[in-house]
Amino acid sequence: MGEKRTNAKGIFFDVDDTLYDHLQPLREALRHVLGTGEDFPYEAVYHRFRYYSDKLSASHGAVNAAGAERDLQEMRIQRAKLALAEFGIAVTDGEAGRIQEQYLERQFRIRPFPGATELIGELQAAGHVVGLITNGPAEHQMAKIKALALDAAIPSGHIFVSGAVGYDKPDPRLFARVNEQTGTDPSRCFYIGDSWRNDVIGALDAGWTAIWFNHRQVEPETEHQPQYTAGSYRELAGLLLA
Repeated sequence: MGEKRTNAKGIFFDVDDTLYDHLQPLREALRHVLGTGEDFPYEAVYHRFRYYSDKLSASHGAVNAAGAERDLQEMRIQRAKLALAEFGIAVTDGEAGRIQEQYLERQFRIRPFPGATELIGELQAAGHVVGLITNGPAEHQMAKIKALALDAAIPSGHIFVSGAVGYDKPDPRLFARVNEQTGTDPSRCFYIGDSWRNDVIGALDAGWTAIWFNHRQVEPETEHQPQYTAGSYRELAGLLLA
């Protein structure tokens, strides 16, 4: 049974590139493996890296399904190869694998975006139900959440990792599970995330209010219309604390 919060407003955040700079570990991994310099188009590559990550993940299903670890590693290799190929860089499976290893190693040396932790505290103080919804293996994503010290700020019952739940964003069943377990109503729930496919479309299809955290100023991928767009935590605070 979920918590009895039928009148509560639910405000849930994505993790990767919403609560911290997800580009930083990729930039460092590319520099280490490929020797890329300051003039390399890191942000453009990152955008395509995330695009292929979302696209390939959608074809693999929930990350805790049979054979998931093998599929996940293959997906991670392919996303690097496909993203870099768009910029004229051909890498072998071995090089893509080393990029992934370095990328994973650096994902735990992270800090929240300025204002993120403070906004979460203010929303909680205002009486809102605040939580996280993130795709990925449970242990891996929880390690990042702990690195950000968000496990101390957000109750464990308000943290939803797709690998533990069994559904990946943008599957509406993941959002429905969140509503069920937190006692929140879809019509009073907000989801903040940077991924168009997973976060914007996922929230809209679940009947939630979508806030697109478009801090990288990329173009929409479909005709879907998020209710709000924000590019910084100052803008998010203005929307959510109004």
